[in-house]
Amino acid sequence: MSLATDPRTHPGAVKVLAPFGLDQPQLEPPPVSVDAPIEAKLEWCKEAEAGFGNLFAALVGRFPDIQGVESRTDVIKGVDGNDINLYISKPEDVSGTVPCVYHTHGGGMTMNTAEDPGYVYWREALASTGMIVVGVEFRNAGGKLGPHAFPAGLNDCFSGLQWTHENKASLGYSKLIISGESGGGNLSLATALKAKQEGKLNQIDGVYSMCPYIYGNYSVRCPSLSSLIENDGYFMGVDMMAALAPIYDPLGKNAQNPLAWPYNATEADVAGLPPVTISVNELDPVRDEGLAFFRTLMKAGVPATARTVHGTGHAMDMMMFDTAPEVCWSTLRDIRSFAGSL
Repeated sequence: MSLATDPRTHPGAVKVLAPFGLDQPQLEPPPVSVDAPIEAKLEWCKEAEAGFGNLFAALVGRFPDIQGVESRTDVIKGVDGNDINLYISKPEDVSGTVPCVYHTHGGGMTMNTAEDPGYVYWREALASTGMIVVGVEFRNAGGKLGPHAFPAGLNDCFSGLQWTHENKASLGYSKLIISGESGGGNLSLATALKAKQEGKLNQIDGVYSMCPYIYGNYSVRCPSLSSLIENDGYFMGVDMMAALAPIYDPLGKNAQNPLAWPYNATEADVAGLPPVTISVNELDPVRDEGLAFFRTLMKAGVPATARTVHGTGHAMDMMMFDTAPEVCWSTLRDIRSFAGSL
């Protein structure tokens, strides 16, 4: 089946993807293999990034305007000496302290930018619910902001987190939540794990990870991760993810490192983390790896919850503001509710 023919699919998801032909099976392998030279993978990554950029720009062009939000950009120095842009959005009428979401955008840690229209819209939508939002422009392993393999992007996310914590008073926030989707879902979890390793876990009050891309070994269809088979080709193909993953860690030295691929985290690794929500999409190839991480959290005694956005493919609760806004705003409200509960 495809997203268009699967009886579980939300009609709004088909309306989003049909104009681009993306509601049909996408099972053709990428033009590069897992074993292709890194130069070939990087060239393909640039092409894929441009394609996704065009898609999301077209989608956002149909979204309703977000009102009552003001935004600015600050530039800081990262731990590696590089400049990092932080995109800060807040409600225009904010009074007193409110929660802050530290946002790590998607793109498999290899592509896309925080200033892409889709992520700008998402941050402003989050801010419109009554929160401050800080989006970090981290270095990618490929694309326009690459090539900077692991741990460059994670280092940038951690540097931005430190700045956000140090500027708590001037930003005017009460609690700090790390949140991201897909590759950003990976980085939200990895940043929390790194904060634990660095003895700075007290800086984080919660983590809200959406459709986390955290398994890494996508050339092997792990039997316990049935969504890799069940939903393969539903907007995302597993072969594509298998070709992208080595760009993040070209030498494969971090295949089992939970800071690179949090799926590998043990109960000991996650013990002591603040409250975590894992949000997955029912028709997403990476659905089950997120739920597996949730089970690790539960076994370790971490206050953790999980939710499934039914009828949707990968991160589609960020893409349906014009065809099924109730789905998108349900996720936004859940993030706001999670932040307010801490």
